Amino acid sequence: MFRHLVAAAMLVASLFAVPAAAFTSERIIVTVEGSGPDVILVPGLTSNPRIYAAMVAAVPGYRYHRIQVRGFSGTAPAANAQGDVAAAVAEELARYIREDRLVAPSLIGHSLGGTIGMMLASRHPAALGRLMVVDMVPFSGAFFGAKDGPSARAIVMGMQASMASNPEGARTMMTQMIAGMVNSAAERPAVIDDARTSDPALVARAYADLQGTDLRSELAAVTVPVTVLYVKPAMAAAVPDEQFDGLYKAQYAALRQVTLTRVPDSAHFIMLDAPTRFIAEVRQFLPAPVSGPRPAR
Repeated sequence: MFRHLVAAAMLVASLFAVPAAAFTSERIIVTVEGSGPDVILVPGLTSNPRIYAAMVAAVPGYRYHRIQVRGFSGTAPAANAQGDVAAAVAEELARYIREDRLVAPSLIGHSLGGTIGMMLASRHPAALGRLMVVDMVPFSGAFFGAKDGPSARAIVMGMQASMASNPEGARTMMTQMIAGMVNSAAERPAVIDDARTSDPALVARAYADLQGTDLRSELAAVTVPVTVLYVKPAMAAAVPDEQFDGLYKAQYAALRQVTLTRVPDSAHFIMLDAPTRFIAEVRQFLPAPVSGPRPAR
């Protein structure tokens, strides 16, 4: 059913979605569709905003701004060929919100997109109306056993140096890693293809930057409500649920308004593995659409 819904959504998007009229950027591509309260959709590392297609089709009444980070999913890196991608994209989104005169837009960010959303919310407190982070923490390097950003970056750079000596093995490892992030056999090929068609140098640098970013202390500056959806990955199966939940609570302790929800039976791409649950959570998260009151969960 959801495969048909995604296909229909992509067809509609191809017919009616248009680039943001007056906005040009060497870091992001913005495509806008629909009408109503503004919602910015940011995918993760190597991803394409099509991951949100089923949700967009199922939750009408909003003006969706789909963000494609340049250099991922078959696009040229342009200005993202240099510098810290997450921080630079957060600044570009702040510029986009300002220049397009968006008023308190909602932002849904998956993985790296969640990090970008947290940067935007903490560094530009007036930019957003609310933020949803999908399966990301303020300091993901902690899951490598690192205590801070520099130590996490060193660990990742060491891993990447090892993989650079075996390019074919590195590609195989990347494919296996991405495949493990999607339980849905129907959705997995497109996610893998996005990774394969992303600029490899950009991916390596962005991943190291991501793991070396520690936003925990910055969260105190966030003034908007934050919803966090997350999963317990297969590698953490032996960790009791309560202990794993505690790790997330500790990471987000500095936030003033936060709702943490663990989604069962899903891998990293919650919107693809658990679309019904994801859609219900998005409906609860967003302000009322233009068509009327928010549907009940």
